[in-house]
Amino acid sequence: MASLNKVMIIGNVGSDPEMRFTPSGDPVTSFSVATNEGYTDPEGERHEKTEWFKVVAWKRLAETCNEFLNKGTRVYVEGRQNTNKWEGEDGQPHQRTELVASRVLFLSKVESEPEAEKVVAQEVEERTQEGAEALAPEGKAPDDLPF
Repeated sequence: MASLNKVMIIGNVGSDPEMRFTPSGDPVTSFSVATNEGYTDPEGERHEKTEWFKVVAWKRLAETCNEFLNKGTRVYVEGRQNTNKWEGEDGQPHQRTELVASRVLFLSKVESEPEAEKVVAQEVEERTQEGAEALAPEGKAPDDLPF
């Protein structure tokens, strides 16, 4: 039986992204995202709960996130949950859960040059077009579909 591991969040970037490279040269960017949820307790008191997510982006997406994201940027992140477990030098077990991003949409206006906004919009548009082509029946262009 098939399974599904998909996470979707909308929140604010909590710290400037940090990009590094694997030994083989692939870029990896890490950043945190905070989501907020408001609720009212049984006594009628209003509360706000913040949940933090560690996000990891790879390759071209890593480069784009590193270039355009800043602390406070509002983002939509889609990906899968991944948990890494290891034993520390002291013999104690450690664990880290992260969201491995497959898609990141910038919901805040890009504050840099107007040209940067065009690049971000173009990349989002290209990804949307690629997705439409993948879903189109063979021999049909996405624009030829009746929906």
